[in-house]
Amino acid sequence: MTAVAGIGLLTTSCYNLQPSAAAVPVPGTRLAFAINDVGRVALGGSMGPELRQVEGNLQAKDGDDYVVSVKGVELLQGGYQTWAGETVRIKSSYVSAIYEKRFSAAKTALLVGGAAVAASLLASRGIRSFIDPRDNGENDSGIVTRRVPRPGSFNPSRPGLPPFLRSLNPPRSH
Repeated sequence: MTAVAGIGLLTTSCYNLQPSAAAVPVPGTRLAFAINDVGRVALGGSMGPELRQVEGNLQAKDGDDYVVSVKGVELLQGGYQTWAGETVRIKSSYVSAIYEKRFSAAKTALLVGGAAVAASLLASRGIRSFIDPRDNGENDSGIVTRRVPRPGSFNPSRPGLPPFLRSLNPPRSH
């Protein structure tokens, strides 16, 4: 699960939205369209009234319209709605700016460097149980430490329910 979260973080945070240099973007390009007030009124019924930006893959440029497979919508109040790739037509008169999603080497280097620092801090502080689940409790001095449960606390090797559940689930007599 941690690996999936790390991959998700890497794939989303290593990109920047930069103004599109192409007059007519190439189909398949990941774009973000900044929606103006006219576009908010026109698209409000089908996409929501508080559109700030529409992000998705350009499928085609059909005359004055952009045909977009929408991945998400950013709202004026700061929220973000994820879409499942629904196709939407956006007129060029509804758009105030077009941004292209591009790889950012600086963000990637910063993220990888931060992850390396975090990993080295965890390793240097002796938190080996997160890194190596086979840790046997022996530290660098050769002293073996053992965790002993408090009396009355839950012990997985002892059968039965933990004390706080025993009171909620009293034994039944047949």
